[in-house]
Amino acid sequence: MKGSELLAEATATLTGAGVPDGGRDARRLLAHVLRVPPARLTLFLPEEVDPDLTVIFRVLIERRCERIPISHLIGRRLFYGREFLVSRDVLDPRPETETLIEAALSEPVSRFLDLGTGSGCIALTLAAELPNATGIATDLSHKALDVAFWNRNSLGLTDRVAFLEGSWFVPLARGQRFDLIVSNPPYIAYDEMDGLTREVRDHEPRMALTDEADGLNAYRQIGASAGRHLTPGGRLLLETGPTQAEAVSAILRAAGLGEVSVIRDLDGRDRVVSARRT
Repeated sequence: MKGSELLAEATATLTGAGVPDGGRDARRLLAHVLRVPPARLTLFLPEEVDPDLTVIFRVLIERRCERIPISHLIGRRLFYGREFLVSRDVLDPRPETETLIEAALSEPVSRFLDLGTGSGCIALTLAAELPNATGIATDLSHKALDVAFWNRNSLGLTDRVAFLEGSWFVPLARGQRFDLIVSNPPYIAYDEMDGLTREVRDHEPRMALTDEADGLNAYRQIGASAGRHLTPGGRLLLETGPTQAEAVSAILRAAGLGEVSVIRDLDGRDRVVSARRT
């Protein structure tokens, strides 16, 4: 079959299965199978597709109909201009998290800490964008850290970021301090989980999504200890859900942090709460 015929077939299959924007997903998967840049796929559509590649493509379409995320099918996700390995063991990097990166880069940084690093996309992006900075990233999941280690090696940042296994600040040596602490913690409330898309609810690690409570427990834990690990004037940047900024701000003020403010993402939604050890 020609690429154009395969694409039409796949689009119809995905649309019939209720997958949103099936044509877009079909194009991304076909570009992946043919190993061509997605932007240049149109040039290859008139050509015949190898039968073996046709089989592979159709299998991927079937799995997408099961609502397995595109990133899990191709094993990669683009974040802040770099490709990261992803799997069902890590939270899929999302465009809105780039708001956190932009806020972090708005001031000089020499030493940073990323809490709950997952794929490592935040910590490794900071290291890549800040060539004179070094950092530590922690995560409770050994499987997530395996993914982060792979990404670190792929980006050539083995001497810039250290990964430690454990909950939040627990793996740190006594007295370690940072001029920047960042985190994208689990903030989905338990009663909101059923409202998530199947791609997220069924295929991303639950512990990275929810605290099984009101969605604020991680902020309480981080806020309570952040001051002891920040240098004077050091910043804390936390990604939040779009309705949580006020509650998270109150938590950080109660913990003794100052200059608390809210940063919106490109869609105008509250996305990052910033605070400082004054």
